[in-house]
Amino acid sequence: MAPAKSSKIIDRGCEKRAMAIEPFHQTLATHGLKLERDQTTTLQINMGLLCNQTCRHCHLNTGPGRKENMNSETAAQIVDYAKRCSFEVIDITGGAPELNINLPDLIERLSPLAPRIIIRSNLSALYDGKQNHLSELFKEYGVAIVASFPSLNEAQTESQRGRGIFNTSITALKKLNSLGYGSDRSGLELNLVSNPTGAFLPSSQSETEKRFREVLLKKWGVVFNNLFTFANVPLGRFRDWLLESGNLDRYIEQLSSGFNPCAVERVMCRTMVSVSWNGYLYDCDFNLAKGLYMGGGKVHITEMTGPPDPGSPISVADHCYTCTAGTGFT
Repeated sequence: MAPAKSSKIIDRGCEKRAMAIEPFHQTLATHGLKLERDQTTTLQINMGLLCNQTCRHCHLNTGPGRKENMNSETAAQIVDYAKRCSFEVIDITGGAPELNINLPDLIERLSPLAPRIIIRSNLSALYDGKQNHLSELFKEYGVAIVASFPSLNEAQTESQRGRGIFNTSITALKKLNSLGYGSDRSGLELNLVSNPTGAFLPSSQSETEKRFREVLLKKWGVVFNNLFTFANVPLGRFRDWLLESGNLDRYIEQLSSGFNPCAVERVMCRTMVSVSWNGYLYDCDFNLAKGLYMGGGKVHITEMTGPPDPGSPISVADHCYTCTAGTGFT
């Protein structure tokens, strides 16, 4: 099982900066809050850092040149771990998980083990001329797709994700719609994620979803189920850009000043365990990017007899303000 139950909050990697921002762990203490695990219902799997894009907002610095990629041995270990647990959701991410040759076999083997499987896609990797078969596989196993689509503005999208990505994404959405994805009647779920393209927090989710739904349908005939708006996490390539543009301090101040105590109860790390391409466990994908192991201890998936224990500590650092600002990040 996971390390022994503790109420201690673990803080790693706090960095010196010119401005006076209260450390995240201290903000929790000020509000009388503890960040500990509930029942773990979601297994998140990071297939690796290989990606066909080099997005400016990426917290993991993924890209075409990255060699960190899950092998078949680790994939088999993850299947064995899922058999030892009773996860409600298995959430597959990257990089671009579509580029990992072990993905089809992993989905087939995990499908009987959890009622809901999610794949996080940047859309362009799904229809790059080589991976077209994957959408049929996703349909066969009822995999829900969470697709990055940051903006309805072509210039804004391509400033964040690269030239030509906007039209490629629209084409991919149309193809998914043709398979039944995004239709309320098909049971094939297509959700979009919109991240801001600059150093600011997202707009109202409900208003953004309404606008996306109207514009995508009117201009391109595209439908989807839900849209989620998330703030960008100041890690990886996005942090580098914030530093270069002189926006890092101001952005982190926005996040910290927007701290919402009520959001702490709903953060995803309470009910999720994240496993990296090499089989080590983290409280979330952002802590993976930061190098903060689950509960502060380096544990491999083969060492776990079951899910992490309720009440186990969650590693925190100042990037956690992203998930607790405003309505939160779940």
